[in-house]
Amino acid sequence: MSRRAVFLDRDGVINSYVYNPEFGTVDSPSIPDEFQLISGVSEAIRALRSMGLLVIVVSNQPGIAKGKFTPELLDATTAKMLEECGHNIDDVYYCLHHPQATNLRYLADCACRKPKPGLLLQAAANWEIDIPASFMVGDGLTDVLAGRAAGARTILVSARKCYLCEEIAKYDATPDFLAANLVAAVDIIRAQQDQPSTMLRSLTR
Repeated sequence: MSRRAVFLDRDGVINSYVYNPEFGTVDSPSIPDEFQLISGVSEAIRALRSMGLLVIVVSNQPGIAKGKFTPELLDATTAKMLEECGHNIDDVYYCLHHPQATNLRYLADCACRKPKPGLLLQAAANWEIDIPASFMVGDGLTDVLAGRAAGARTILVSARKCYLCEEIAKYDATPDFLAANLVAAVDIIRAQQDQPSTMLRSLTR
């Protein structure tokens, strides 16, 4: 029997990005101490589980490929995420590859790096997920494109209303819904629970 799921991007949806004042950049946390849950995320994930939905993280994590951290540090950061989310995340799928990787072990033009849908398709096969009845929630166009390519409904998380509108139009990456954060995304998903997966998709504002 097929199950429904919510696929979650990690950085920017579950946890905050890390600011590097030396270079003026933001990036993924490279060590567990840098991993900080966004307010309300643990409760939001618990709410998704209470709706009978699988919660699966699908995230590009090229830091190992770029020499920024080790597999052991990524594992430790993932363990912290699972603990702080109350162990309500059912599974985690990472793409570790990058087309310009300095660590040649991870140099690849792979099928799992979003915007390609490989992570979602792999999870769907493993968990017998009904993708059209499921959601992809992310803070970037790569998440929207990956979700659309897999056949899921998509929610773009942004605290700023449609700050990516120009890029959305450029790449034909209109999400089905916009939400300020994961908590707001859960409200959208709850409202859609009784809607057929073949519903007319419309962008909410």
